This record gives sequence, structure tokens and C-alpha cells, in this order.
Amino acid sequence: MAVRRACDCSFLFWSREMMTPYFAYLYQNPMHAQRLHYIIAALQDVIPYMKKAVHTPPDDIIKSYKKEIEESLAQQILDPLCRDIENDLRLHIHSHLEVSDRDPYKQGIKDLARFISVKPVRFFDRTLDVRSFVSNYLDTMFYNLNTVALYDWKTYGEMRNLAEYKYGLDLTEVHLPGQTLEQGLDVLEIMRNIHIFVSRYTYNLNNQIFIERQSESKTLNTINITHISNSIRTHGTGIMNTTVNFTYQFLRQKFNVFSQFLYDDHIKSTLYRDIKYFKESKDSLDNRYPFDRSKKFNKDIRKLGVTDAGLSFLDQFRILITQIGNAMGYIRLVRSGGRNYVANAIKFVPDLQDIHKFEELVTKENLPAETVTAAKNLDLAVDTLSKNFAEGTEYFKMLVSVFAGEFRNPQNQHLRNFYMIVPPLTLNFIEHILLSKDRLFKKTKNLGSEALVFTDDGFAIGVAYILKLLDQNKDFDSLHWFESVTKRYEQEERETIEKNRNKSKDDQQTVQLTLKKLRNQLMEFELLKYSFSGARIFQQFKFH
Repeated sequence: MAVRRACDCSFLFWSREMMTPYFAYLYQNPMHAQRLHYIIAALQDVIPYMKKAVHTPPDDIIKSYKKEIEESLAQQILDPLCRDIENDLRLHIHSHLEVSDRDPYKQGIKDLARFISVKPVRFFDRTLDVRSFVSNYLDTMFYNLNTVALYDWKTYGEMRNLAEYKYGLDLTEVHLPGQTLEQGLDVLEIMRNIHIFVSRYTYNLNNQIFIERQSESKTLNTINITHISNSIRTHGTGIMNTTVNFTYQFLRQKFNVFSQFLYDDHIKSTLYRDIKYFKESKDSLDNRYPFDRSKKFNKDIRKLGVTDAGLSFLDQFRILITQIGNAMGYIRLVRSGGRNYVANAIKFVPDLQDIHKFEELVTKENLPAETVTAAKNLDLAVDTLSKNFAEGTEYFKMLVSVFAGEFRNPQNQHLRNFYMIVPPLTLNFIEHILLSKDRLFKKTKNLGSEALVFTDDGFAIGVAYILKLLDQNKDFDSLHWFESVTKRYEQEERETIEKNRNKSKDDQQTVQLTLKKLRNQLMEFELLKYSFSGARIFQQFKFH
């Protein structure tokens, strides 16, 4: 009894104003963190006296006293501890950046891990576990911040690992996806703004995906088959035909500009001259259109003037053809998305070759009229799906047939020169794509705010589509253009090696850079050739 009276700390109740500075002292001196057990126990010694109160309900007094201690403890220890540990983890992870001065001789070192090692404290009617409190705070913060910026998932993963290594905190994985699961741009939205879409996105032929050219954020939006399939599931398959109609209206406008460019006197006369030259000299040229002549065409066009953005008339014509190709790529994507949707819907039918008629079955069983009507609707839906799955719609053939008659009209004779402008256009495209890729691999502060293109197959599709419209595939093949390009670059590479065979080591570095540049240009030409060949393959159908 005497020991209990000697250890009674109920007098602290009348000195409650000391709690706040004492908790602040403990936080500034983590080596005394274990004293938290004793001060919390001492502050609870007054509880038996509170229970004997008669002027006010005892529970109200205890509740008020408990709240006062909780607020002081949270303000002076728990909240600062959570913030400081989070900041410490963040500064460690971003130590490669220029952060504020962290000189331990100036700011001192605070061993916050001592608070984490404090065992759970019995606090009135509950248990206070500092470790769990901090873990819950970090879990909440990391999850909320990660949902706002999904691209930072790796950073927060590293911070969780560091928290376990440095403080022994076992944090929960957020299990957020590494990519967004939303539907993406809706088909209706793209359809209504097809002119904006084809200019802001680039197309990849092999993966059937559209990638945003530039963005103010750290991420680029993409459109793939799954997005289109989801949109078709939402709006129905009828949206596919509407999309083709909108694309047709867009192509009409673009082909008007296309015709005006080829009708220009300077362009028309230059192309006629090149056609005449090739026909007269093709035997001496080994039936290969000369590389130098295409290069000269590019330079001559640039002399006519450039826009404020530095684009020549040929640059603008290339962009026009790329946008036409992007529109055709979008039609291909819509068709693939439709087939994907139909395939997912029809997979529940056991045998497409032997589909039973549910209307006949329920009629035979003398089921009610409502059931017969439902079975009839089911038969109609299954028949539509199986028909779409088996046949599909040849949208490319439709868009060729609708324009081909006008393109091949003798009144539009100036369009017959198009195949001769393709070689200069490919040189222009290679220059553009190499410049874009070089800019992509350079470290720049404006990364994302400027167009950084690494794939642009819309150009190859656009050229293949227009050649099909004009029925000029054989005319273009007669130029043997890609063979001419390969021969030219291989010849330049051999000449460069032979010319600099005996140069010094310093000069050899320059030679290697020159060879690398030539090989990169040849590789881009080969990639363009493969994309162009692929674009021609899915347009191989007979048209009369």
C-alpha cells in the first residue's frame, strides 16, 4: 500500500499543461522514446479518482481527459513522426536530384527508428501501437498518391522497400495496375473529331495501336483493339458503319487538297519532266529511279518557301498523306475491334456450323408466346453474330471503290503523276522520322510537350492506299525505288570505308559516326519498305 501511494502520479492531472512540452521534448530526444510507456501510465493514475466524481458524470470527465492527451500526443509525436519518416524516405529515393541541404553537422541526426521500436502502449481502453500507426499513415499516403500518378508506381515501391529496410515497417502493396483500365477514347468521340485525331496520333501497323504525339503530362494516351471493342460493346455494331461514313467525309476533304497540290504548275511540270527523263533513260539507269534526282526534288521544293514552323510544301504534303493513312489505319482498327467484339460474343455458341433454332424447339414444346418471342430474338442475335464473324466487312474495298472512279477519271490526269512523287516523299519521311527519333533520345526539359515520334506507319498506309486508288502499283514498282536506295547507301558505305582506310585513330571516330548515320538511314528505309509492303498486302483485292 505504501509503495502504491509512493508511486501514485495522479498529481499530474493538475499539471496537464506540462504534457505538451514533455511530449515535444521526447520527440526531440528519440533516445528517451521508451519513456513514453511510463508517462502514459502515470497520466492514467488519476482515473480511479475521476470515477468517484459526483458533480459530473465520471465517463464525461474521463472522455474529455483522454481526448486532451490524445490530441497532445498526436500533435507533438505521432503526426510529426509520420511526416518526417515520409520525407526521409522521399529524400533518400530522390537523392539523385538537387534537394535541400541535409548536412547532419548543421541539422543534427534524429533516430526516428527508436519510436518505431517502442512496444504497444496500453492507453485507457485501447492499445497504442506507434509502428502500426505510422504504417497505416504511409500505406494511405502511398496509395492515394499512386492513384493520382500511376506512372510513379515504381518510386512508391522503392519507398516501401526502403521503409522496411530502414525502419522495419511492413507496408502493404497497393496492387494498383501498371496501366489504366479505363475504356480509353470512345469511338463516338474519335468519330466526331476524326480530323483532330489523325493529326494528334501516330499509327503502328504491326501492333495496331495509335499513340499520342505529344502530351503536357508524363504519359501518352494510346488507342488499341481492346478500347475499340469496348466502345462497340457499349454502342453496338452499328457504330462501325457510321464511323466509315464519317471517315469518307474526312477523306473527301483531304483528297481535295491532295488534288490541288498535284495540280500546281510547278509540281506538275517537275513530275512530267521526271517521268519523261526516266522513260528515256531507264535502260542506262538499269530501270532504277536515281536517288540524286529525288534528293534534288526535295531541295527544289524547299526553295519555294517554308512555313513559320520550318515546313516545306513537300513536308505538308507528306503530313496530308500521313493523315489519310491514319484515317485508313483507324478504319482497320475499328474492323479489328469489331471482329474482337463479335468473337468474344460468339464464343458461347458451341458449334457455329450447327446452330439450332431455339424458336422451333420452344414451339415444339408448346411453351408460352412470350418464350417463343424471346427465342426468336435470340435466334436473330446469334444469326447476326455468326454472319458478322464469318464474313466481316471489307471497309477498305468500300473506300477504294467509292473514290477510284473519280481518281481514274481522264479529267484528273494530273493525279496520274503521283507515283513519281513517292520517291521524294520517302526521302522526306526518312528525314522526318530520323529527326524525331534523335530528339526522342536526347535529354530535354520539354520531353512530352513536343511531338516525339518513334513510329508513323500512317505514311506508308496512305501511300499504299492512294496508289491502289490510282491503280499505280505497277507504275511505282517499275521505278525499283527501294532497290535504288539500297544500292546507293551500300555504295556510299563502301566508298567511305575505302577512302578512310588509312586515317588516324581520331579521324576513324568521325568515319564511324558517318557509317553509323548511313546505316541508320538505310535501316529506316528498310523499315519503311516493310511497312509499305504490309500496307499493300491488306489492300490486295480485285477491283474493277
